Amino acid sequence: MKLHPFVDAVAALQFENCFNPYSDRCEIHDQSDAPSRRAIALSTMLKEAQSQPVDAIWIGRDLGYRGGRRTGLALTDDVHIAQHAKRWNLVAERSTVGSAIAERTAAVIWSKLDQIDARIFLWNVFPLHPHEVDSPFTNRQHNARERSAGEMLLLELIELLKPSRIVAIGNDAANAANRITEKIPVICVRHPSYGGQTQFLKQIDEIYNSSLHTRSLF
Repeated sequence: MKLHPFVDAVAALQFENCFNPYSDRCEIHDQSDAPSRRAIALSTMLKEAQSQPVDAIWIGRDLGYRGGRRTGLALTDDVHIAQHAKRWNLVAERSTVGSAIAERTAAVIWSKLDQIDARIFLWNVFPLHPHEVDSPFTNRQHNARERSAGEMLLLELIELLKPSRIVAIGNDAANAANRITEKIPVICVRHPSYGGQTQFLKQIDEIYNSSLHTRSLF
């Protein structure tokens, strides 16, 4: 399958102490064709997102080792990969082996996404998994050089999808979004980790308070 050029660009990124889920394979947790699976899933999803107007891009900061490192999908862990694909009328299989791993941030975010009937694309300022030196299963904040590369890609993504708004999850994501665009509203919400879950849920409810956008879980 020919990948979307945007995914090719992300897959080509290489930084020290970073795992690129679209070109790197984890020898411990990944299936043999995991990078290809993740790249194809993202490419197919991006093509589908371009087919109709997008309500918003929700952006976080980086991929985490329990979430996007494994799935190749921002703000999504093994547990929610099928739900993520279903939102775009797609089917996606896990790229990892063993038991499904849950991520707390993904669980909170998907508890709200499952109630919102809107075309929402998930992304991160830095689309790789940055980790501490010699500790691949840790998380660290991306550095300035990594952020610069990520912001260039984020701007390209915004131009591709032309969302009505950006929902930035946390101040780091909001600062990045505000640096690169003045044409699209950037709404900053509290990151759900470190005691922010209640405020995050409340803010998302306030953004998507119309009955046209919400649906029951049951």
